[in-house]
Amino acid sequence: MAPLAAKNIFPIIFLLFTIFSESKAELNAHYYDQTCPQLEKIISETVLNASKHDPKVPPRILRMFFHDCFIRGCDASILLDSTATNQAEKDGPPNISVRSFYVIDEAKQKLELACPRTVSCADIIAISARDVVAMSGGPYWNVLKGRRDGRLSKASDTINLPAPTSNVSQLIQSFAKRGLTVKDMVTLSGGHTLGFSHCSSFEARLHNYSLLHDIDPRMNTEFALDLRKKCPKPNYNRNAGQFLDSTASVFDNDYYKQLLAGKGVFSSDQSLVGDYRTRWIVEAFAKDQSLFFKEFTASMLKLGNVRGSENGEVRLNCRIAN
Repeated sequence: MAPLAAKNIFPIIFLLFTIFSESKAELNAHYYDQTCPQLEKIISETVLNASKHDPKVPPRILRMFFHDCFIRGCDASILLDSTATNQAEKDGPPNISVRSFYVIDEAKQKLELACPRTVSCADIIAISARDVVAMSGGPYWNVLKGRRDGRLSKASDTINLPAPTSNVSQLIQSFAKRGLTVKDMVTLSGGHTLGFSHCSSFEARLHNYSLLHDIDPRMNTEFALDLRKKCPKPNYNRNAGQFLDSTASVFDNDYYKQLLAGKGVFSSDQSLVGDYRTRWIVEAFAKDQSLFFKEFTASMLKLGNVRGSENGEVRLNCRIAN
């Protein structure tokens, strides 16, 4: 009996090893080289065309990638629509302003025609995020691919996204839970070089800030007064707001220069200057754009490696699980 048991156990061990190896498979820049070689071209053309018609597309796609990866890993859970029995991530309060899902839908439809049932929605988001950075003047990198799409999406999970009111310690802790360092946090915050914020995310800094200060004292006074004109209390235009740096359509290091000048729009952004753990990184990036680009590439690759569901799928429609 013993020799027979020993003989039968080897196939079982091999099967378990194979399953484990596949579930932990590393992402690969050449993942679709044979199965969908036209992948990058299709996505790039789709994103570029959408951006030409709507300049809000680049910051929205970049934010979409970040918000997707931060919840359940990079699994396109942010794309799933809510149902009668479940409110999905895209309808959680922090994601209400995430838009341009149609761009991912369009790329997916084209890819289903070119190479059916092959490319995950999660990989489309990751590649699109790289493309919007590159087409806005930022760095280009080879996106690692092979992600799977998750089947679960809950609006309640979005409470775990960093808030625009977070302090440095809260930001460090939040990023650390995803395996990201302090430098990654400051670097990825630089994605705010593309973007716009509505008044609701920062108006608390402009009116009755504290018992001692009506305006957040960390803010440049002239800048704060200008924002108050755009966001007057109590009734401001819901669509009013402010670009997050002075070159909002260009991916550059201006965001860090603005922080050093006291012109950070979010409290969380401005806090990076006031903490010794992060100020030196802000100063380095403000001084050297090429350094920022190099570190941003590395941090985006790390963020893209935050794993989603190991038992995911390739969705046929990015809004609905198969």
